[in-house]
Order: sequence, then C-alpha cells, then structure tokens
Amino acid sequence: MIIVHHLNNSRSQRILWFLEELDVPYQVQRYERDPQTMLAPPALKKIHPLGKSPVIVDGDLTLAESGAIIEYLQEAYDAQGQFIPTDYHARQQYRYWLHYAEGSLMPLLVMKLVFSRLGQPPIPWLLRPIAGAIGKGVQREYLDKQIAPHCDYLEQHLSKNTWFVGNEFSAADIQMSFPLEAMAARGALDACPKLRGYLQRIHSRPAYQRALDQGGPYDLLS
Repeated sequence: MIIVHHLNNSRSQRILWFLEELDVPYQVQRYERDPQTMLAPPALKKIHPLGKSPVIVDGDLTLAESGAIIEYLQEAYDAQGQFIPTDYHARQQYRYWLHYAEGSLMPLLVMKLVFSRLGQPPIPWLLRPIAGAIGKGVQREYLDKQIAPHCDYLEQHLSKNTWFVGNEFSAADIQMSFPLEAMAARGALDACPKLRGYLQRIHSRPAYQRALDQGGPYDLLS
C-alpha cells in the first residue's frame, strides 16, 4: 500500500487529492511544522535526505517532488487514462502545466512568503523594523510586479478553458491547485474571477473533500 508522508499545509495535500481521485488505497503518515520556524520536522529526513514533503513510499520505491509523484501515480494507477489527455497537442499542454506550477510560479510565491516574514522571529527584535521594511519594499517593487503578469496570464487562459488542459479535468489541475491556493490566501486573486471560480470547482470535487478529511487542517483555505 502507498504511504504518503504528509506535512500539514504543504504541497502533499494535492497528492492525497490525486489518490482520492484515483481511488487508490493509501496510508497517511502525518508530520507537523515547527510553529516557530514553519519548517518540516527532522523526522522527515529519515524518509528522504532533504526532509521535505510530499514523499511517497510504494513498495520498494521512495519518491519525492510533487510533479514526479503525480506523473508516477498517473502512469502506475491510471490504467484508463482518465487524468491525462490522449491528444498529442493537449498532452504537451498537460506537460507544460505540470512543470509551470513549480518551475515558474511557485518560486515567486515562496520568495514572497520569505520576504513577508522578514520582520518576524527569528530575526532579532532590534532588526525587525528594518528587515520588515526591506521585505515590504522587495515585495512591492519586485515580487508583486513579477506575480501580476502570471495572474493575468492564468486568468486569460481560464477565460477560454474550463480546466487547464481544455475542458477535461486532468492531473495538471491537481498540480496547479497548490500555487493558486497560495495566491488566493495572499489576496493575489481578488481581481481574478476566473481563477476564483476555478478554485471553487476543484474545492467542490468529492475527492478533494475526502482528501481534506485525510490530511487534516489545511490553513491555505482559511
């Protein structure tokens, strides 16, 4: 049986969701972030040297990285091809969104999160006002200006498509869910009705709801 090493409020939530969509039996091994640093606990390094989540164990295979896990699960457990397009051009779009989510979009969102925390512990309290001001400046003058074109790009794409690969739900939508939820949590989608509607559609899927029950509290939705 597949074991999902699941860290709260992390990318591993979408792995639980995909397993629910696939209707594949699995077990969840939960880990909690350090409340001060928000980092994963050292126990995860016993599973994978980098100590990150998600990680799955399937028999003698241990696999990390969301995109790699999603591709593996689709190849190994989606015998009917429900979650990958058959058309050649659609499949290239599918591959693009699988890589875009973590290759283009998430680095900017992670940087924004890091700079938003510069005025908080563990920064020494004497330096917090200066660090906080620097963080706000970098966000305003650089990161927000980099993220805005992505919002426009994605909004325009979903104005022409129900899902990220045309009108059929695919595993690419599962991969794209986490960065969009992160953007929504930071208010980046307030002017993007198509993206907000997209999130409503994925959140209403029964498999998504079952995955929330399995994974526990998911604060990106709050």
